[in-house]
Amino acid sequence: MAPKTTRLVLIVAAFVAGIASVFGVIFVVGKPQAGPMGAAAIGGPFRLIDQDGRPFADTDVKGEPFLVFFGFTHCPDACPTTLLELSDMLDKLGSDANKVRVLFITLDPERDNPETLKDYLSAFNSRVVGLTGDLPTVTMVARAYHVYFKKVPLEGGDYTMDHTAIVYLMNKDGRFVTPFSLRRSAQDAADDLRRFL
Repeated sequence: MAPKTTRLVLIVAAFVAGIASVFGVIFVVGKPQAGPMGAAAIGGPFRLIDQDGRPFADTDVKGEPFLVFFGFTHCPDACPTTLLELSDMLDKLGSDANKVRVLFITLDPERDNPETLKDYLSAFNSRVVGLTGDLPTVTMVARAYHVYFKKVPLEGGDYTMDHTAIVYLMNKDGRFVTPFSLRRSAQDAADDLRRFL
């Protein structure tokens, strides 16, 4: 298969997977699972490593709302675009940005060690925390958030990651609220987020 054709197939596959994951989250949100107060079963406890090499757990964000986005540092478009949009939104929050955290959890721990995450995230708002761990742990966290991801081989022995590209808004108790839309101005997103601070 020609390189251009391979790339087109990967882009189409990623788009279809993204659409499927959005409907999957909507389905889960629309039909809450058994849990406290009928809350949707998205999210849960985790223990990972941050970009400074320190342990980071769900308890480290207890008491403040947080946004969660899964991706990887070699992502060509969706991940840097989303992180830039989140950074712009945090800038618009001003001092209120100190009341919320953004978690970027890698789906590619094979390449994304703490040092790589730290270098990558230096281009974004400092409130974005990069998290990694071993593959079984990352997989467990991804499953808790109903995140689809798959390693996709490329020519020459390289690979990319096909994955869900949703930003999850979690409340102060660590419970899922809603997929957080960035398809609006950074100011509108910031104003919306302020309701949960």
